[in-house]
Amino acid sequence: MQSRYDLAIIGSGGAAFAAAIRATTLGKSVVMIERGTFGGTCVNTGCVPSKALIAAAEARQTAAEAGNRFPGIATTADDVDMPALISSKQDLVEELRGEKYVDVADAYGWHIRHGDAAFAGTPEAPVLEVTATDGAVETIDADHYLVATGASAWAPPIDGLEEAGYLTSTTAMELTKVPDSLLVLGGGYVALEQAQLFARLGSKVTLLVRSRLASKEEPEVSKALQEVFADEGIRVVRRAVPTHVARDDVRGQVVVTADISGGEQEFHAEQVLVALGRRPVTDGLNLDAVEVKTGDTGEIVVTDQLQSSNPRIWAAGDVTGHPEFVYVAAHHGTLVAENAFADAERSVDYARLPRVTFTGPAIGAVGMTEAQVLAAGIRCDCRVLPLDYVPRALVNRDTRGFIKIVANAETGEILGLTAVAELPAIPEFGEEGFELSWYYSVDNPVAQKTNAARKQALEAAGFTVKDQGVPRAEIRELIQASDAETNMMMGPAGWCYDWPQGDAVYPAIFLGSAQTSGHSVGFLKEEKLDKEMNRIKALPAEEQGPEWTKFDKMLRDEYLPAIPTDEGKATAIFGTKVHN
Repeated sequence: MQSRYDLAIIGSGGAAFAAAIRATTLGKSVVMIERGTFGGTCVNTGCVPSKALIAAAEARQTAAEAGNRFPGIATTADDVDMPALISSKQDLVEELRGEKYVDVADAYGWHIRHGDAAFAGTPEAPVLEVTATDGAVETIDADHYLVATGASAWAPPIDGLEEAGYLTSTTAMELTKVPDSLLVLGGGYVALEQAQLFARLGSKVTLLVRSRLASKEEPEVSKALQEVFADEGIRVVRRAVPTHVARDDVRGQVVVTADISGGEQEFHAEQVLVALGRRPVTDGLNLDAVEVKTGDTGEIVVTDQLQSSNPRIWAAGDVTGHPEFVYVAAHHGTLVAENAFADAERSVDYARLPRVTFTGPAIGAVGMTEAQVLAAGIRCDCRVLPLDYVPRALVNRDTRGFIKIVANAETGEILGLTAVAELPAIPEFGEEGFELSWYYSVDNPVAQKTNAARKQALEAAGFTVKDQGVPRAEIRELIQASDAETNMMMGPAGWCYDWPQGDAVYPAIFLGSAQTSGHSVGFLKEEKLDKEMNRIKALPAEEQGPEWTKFDKMLRDEYLPAIPTDEGKATAIFGTKVHN
């Protein structure tokens, strides 16, 4: 039996669905082949089940610690009914799988095949052979093929690991009993989320980490999370390389031997969870037969337009080895359909890719880290704002974390933002009726360049921005006539001036980071600041640098802690450069 389509897709996750939807809207015939559970990783074993359990664990943690955070509140956290929790998680997974995948496929009407797919034919005339569960084989011929098979949990060849048995992030979320103790191997986002999840459900958790927590993020992230984990009773052992795993049947434990800074140490736990990475799923696809190249970990090697070494075969999502986020996969899928059928010639660009790890507090980042900026030969103007200075965090009684901005010291362009914060404390924009707007001076070309870079970075990060360049002399009059709660002017050196309605004009504190909340951070009605700024500006240029450094320190140490809040105003302070 042979069938003919415009696009044949192997896989049924986010990348596959995005490609199928876009190709269908372009009037193309589509067939989707799935050998396992319909819907891919996110809904079945990734985003949905993990975040559902993380939310449940967070609720238990909040109940356990509410009395310490908020005087007058008395709560307790009982033991977890794990079978009920897992059952509710699975109900949610099945509901969303039906709603977001099965029903969508039905609505668009593309064809679906269940079975194992493998390439056959020749590189010039590739086809797919699909073997159904009953052994029947169907040959599918298509103009274009998309491999969107995702990735799966991977375990390194540690001596004794397979024999002893271990959990992955998938099987861990199927446990019907909370382990008394749990060893987690790894320090990436899966390891961090799973370690804290089970600790909050009641396990005694130890993390064995080769380098540091969240090693691909800013070092401040690692430090902040290690402190959080210590407060929650999670032990973190760094520089640990597991060398042997065995099961002690008498004690009902797994024993992991690890090399720690040249010495050996044993760790005992009821269960061990391996979270040391994922590998693309390409085994069995017979890619060599159609001359599709793969990389060292099995990933399909693609161009920036996601085309493989065979021009009729494309790849999208985790199977490419690109960043493993469902929104990246969805973007990939749409891009492939448009490149294949509309000659769009679109390319992937991760320069401003946002990323989140759902620990508590969460890690949120976009763009480059300080190390990446320096490695690129760019002089960095980097600033860190502890959450002790963010009013929303103070109100929440949770100041664990920070906000860090990484900027180009020459141009003021924001190159990266990182935050560790409880989600309600992270700046939230985009609420109905909210608009981030400002005026900036056009009298100085440096101000125009800085403002353009600032706006570009904020819009790329998802903010709604309205800016207006006007002569400086007109700004005060425009602001007084505005009905906005808060307006700002971006000065040529990166200072942010802020005028709430009816207040006098004074410089708001700016620390080179982004800060916002449901409250105004207040404004310094101190002539001392104006006088000190004018004094420094009058100095020769070569003498100003050290004086501005002293001035910045004075702001942080003397003024910022004392700023009053003003309820009812929404203030945003943005900038990229404090005077150097």
